[in-house]
Amino acid sequence: MAFDTKLMEILACPVCKGKLDYDKEQQELICKFDRLAYKIDNDIPVLLETEARRIEIEQD
Repeated sequence: MAFDTKLMEILACPVCKGKLDYDKEQQELICKFDRLAYKIDNDIPVLLETEARRIEIEQD
């Protein structure tokens, strides 16, 4: 799935309401602030905190 720009502008993290980044390889939406990854299931983002997985963010 390739999210278009307009869709990515309106999608937000359900926890902090911040910007999400699309990880095409993992098919996930990433909130770097909360360090959560939300899966995309059958082209539908699952934006539930209880379904998200914790991730480690590498510092540049």
